[in-house]
Amino acid sequence: MLQAIGLTSARTRGRTPAVDDLTFDAEPGCVTALLGAPGSGKTAALRLMLELEPGRGITYFRGRPLHRVPRPAGEVGVVLGDVPGHPARTVRGQLRMLCAVAGAPASRADELLAAVGLAGLGDQRIGRLSLGMDRRLALACALLGDPHTLLLDDPVEGLSPREADWLHGMLRSHAERGGTVLFATSDPKEAARSAGHVVTIDGGRLVADQDGAAFSRTRLRPRVAVCSPHAARLAAIVSREARVARRSVEVVAEAAGNQLSVYGSTCAEVGDAAFRHGLPVHQLADEVGDMGPGGTARAPAVDGADGPPEVSAFAVGPQRAARTAGTDVPGVSSRTATADSPGPVSRPGRPAARSEVPPSIRRRPARGPLRPVRYELRRMFGVRSTTVIMAVVLLASVGLSLVLARGGRAPLAHVIAAWPALLPLPPVALGAGLLGALSFGDEFRYPALAAGRGTVPRRLGLLLAKLVVSGGVALLLAVLAVPASVETLRIVYGGDWLHLPSNAVSLAVSWSGLTVGCAWAGLLAAGVFRVAAAGIAAVLAVPVVMVPLIERLPKASTARSMAGFPDRLRELAWLQWPGEADRWLLAAVRIVAQPVGAGLALSLAALICAFLFTGLRGRVRW
Repeated sequence: MLQAIGLTSARTRGRTPAVDDLTFDAEPGCVTALLGAPGSGKTAALRLMLELEPGRGITYFRGRPLHRVPRPAGEVGVVLGDVPGHPARTVRGQLRMLCAVAGAPASRADELLAAVGLAGLGDQRIGRLSLGMDRRLALACALLGDPHTLLLDDPVEGLSPREADWLHGMLRSHAERGGTVLFATSDPKEAARSAGHVVTIDGGRLVADQDGAAFSRTRLRPRVAVCSPHAARLAAIVSREARVARRSVEVVAEAAGNQLSVYGSTCAEVGDAAFRHGLPVHQLADEVGDMGPGGTARAPAVDGADGPPEVSAFAVGPQRAARTAGTDVPGVSSRTATADSPGPVSRPGRPAARSEVPPSIRRRPARGPLRPVRYELRRMFGVRSTTVIMAVVLLASVGLSLVLARGGRAPLAHVIAAWPALLPLPPVALGAGLLGALSFGDEFRYPALAAGRGTVPRRLGLLLAKLVVSGGVALLLAVLAVPASVETLRIVYGGDWLHLPSNAVSLAVSWSGLTVGCAWAGLLAAGVFRVAAAGIAAVLAVPVVMVPLIERLPKASTARSMAGFPDRLRELAWLQWPGEADRWLLAAVRIVAQPVGAGLALSLAALICAFLFTGLRGRVRW
């Protein structure tokens, strides 16, 4: 059961809140429609329920607010718009990636593809889906965690009638299995046709809380839609004949001057009246008219009967009518009559409000994936750009190695690493930095982890997973580039001049550290500045900015050396590592002492501090 109590948007100076003291229930086993015109506060109300915006009030999902639900994906499924996924990712890849977020097995993706009718489109890319297929995929994403409650914001907007009927059938099926369904809509006919419970809001406040039958009876009225170039004359004729016949007929002039809505009559009667007086009619059709959130959409132009037209108590609003008459309005629950009251409304089965002021809603931070490493692997390799970048980097590295070897002036280490003096970094390091920058940059551009939030969770587990995966991919690039270059050089120029350098260990450590460091610098910078271009800039800033600054620092004579450092470090350790590790440790220390290593280390330290600071500031702000 969903219980919304006193939802109120945060007030801004000079503006009324989008949602003002909104209280209603959505029962399990029933589809509930949140009805309101565009701008009435439907979307803001849904975001307040999901704790995505600051404000006041509380929403209980089966007795618990969302921030106290340990696994939100298993409690609430949300569709707030189109699928927030990379357009190059496949439908199946998107669902499998989100399975790692929700903690569901990968087989759940194929089950939902069959359930929503996308079994044959698993390899289709998201960017090529039609609007109807995109909504099906969005519904599948919402159902990944098998939630009890579904919240949808105008889910059938822009869909064909066939697609809309299918989606509402899925929602009814979920409700019939005992689930709670709440969807927002601006179409009263859709609400009457698809929902068993309708909550009407206007200006962010509750107008009516009714079951489907009462809503259809009080809000929707049959009418005759008329289009005529002599609409005003036809309206006067229809009203005069109704007055003579003592029939209650209401004629309403629409916004367009040649259109009328006739309530209380039929197409035959209106057509006969137009024919008798020789008036042309361009349209004559039976429709269902919307009486508006207060019970009547417009003031009547002409009343055919002597007395007032047959307008229900909703003509002046259900709350005001109930208070005026002193009785309950049919179809409106007793809680509706107090919907305008400043305090929260108490209801049976709901925890009583402890104070008249609803509690504050703190914007809930986005949750990270339950299986972060699996999520990051599927995210990185789920799009073709990752493999394309790796292939281009390897080809560029081999090509530059051939060019440098042909000149014969570059050192062997630079030839194998494909690092000419003209480039600030070798292609492998630049490619690793680009992949690292995309690891966080794509999260902000296509926020799969933060649907409707526009932000990305700063969770330690997610950060560690991204560091591990991006570092592993960087090492893979480094390992593949060296043998590829060596083998190509041997084939093209022969292998007589190729030999293993005496400082091979130091070169291997520096090569690995450079690629991994560039990947991490791009990742952290993109996470701090929320754009992939910042990650690339941070990688290039190391050789272009940091290294020249370090080289310009005054150099003092060395008074002491680090001789015996591994032995002294081994004395402090509980475990004894093999002697070969000493060579790697000293090689790493010497690399950090070099200008490039020192610049990269300083950049990483600054980016880590900036990432932690921005993450902490974001949590304190809300």
